Amino acid sequence: MPHTYRQRMKRFTNPEQKTDTMSEIPSPDLRCDTIRIGIVSISDRASTGVYEDKGLPALRDWLGQALYNPITFDERLIPDEQATISQTLIALVDSGCHLVLTTGGTGPAKRDVTPEATLAVAHKEMPGFGEQMRQISLRFVPTAILSRQVAVIRDSCLIINLPGQPKSIQETLGGLKDAQGKQLVDGVFAAVPYCVDLIGGPYMETRDAFCKAFRPKTAINSKRV
Repeated sequence: MPHTYRQRMKRFTNPEQKTDTMSEIPSPDLRCDTIRIGIVSISDRASTGVYEDKGLPALRDWLGQALYNPITFDERLIPDEQATISQTLIALVDSGCHLVLTTGGTGPAKRDVTPEATLAVAHKEMPGFGEQMRQISLRFVPTAILSRQVAVIRDSCLIINLPGQPKSIQETLGGLKDAQGKQLVDGVFAAVPYCVDLIGGPYMETRDAFCKAFRPKTAINSKRV
């Protein structure tokens, strides 16, 4: 069921690290457009309760930190079934989502069918997103070349496949920074707000200290000034 996310429920951490620190998501700026975002975690085992899903909390957390906009999340936890994935994506677009992020099912294993399900519902492909995600992940592991994430547009919605691990979600969305916080490599989310502009979606405003979006000067139309 969709809900408006105003407060962090759980601290996002590298799953390999243990921490007891908790913090709250910054409050949204109500002057900004409300955006409806679909988040989909795709996993046979998590969807049947074999283990706890970590993809949806990671996505909620990251987006809540990145955006000033009030967000209404439409969440789904589903198995690695191509028809189910495609049907879920269509339903989220039809419900009014202008951005849908999926996590999981993008590798070469037989049950990894998220890219095929996503391409099946596409009206346009956006190959640059997948290319950039693999470039980011290759800085950490050579097996990043096995990742098959895609991004597409359906109607007025941008759909992006993300990796399955919370740490990789953070890296591919936000990019890489040095110890001083200087941006070394842009994450894919830097291009998301302008893409959503171009397909007729709401105006998305990012917290630049966390993730700075890029727009041409002629496209800047902040409601926060």
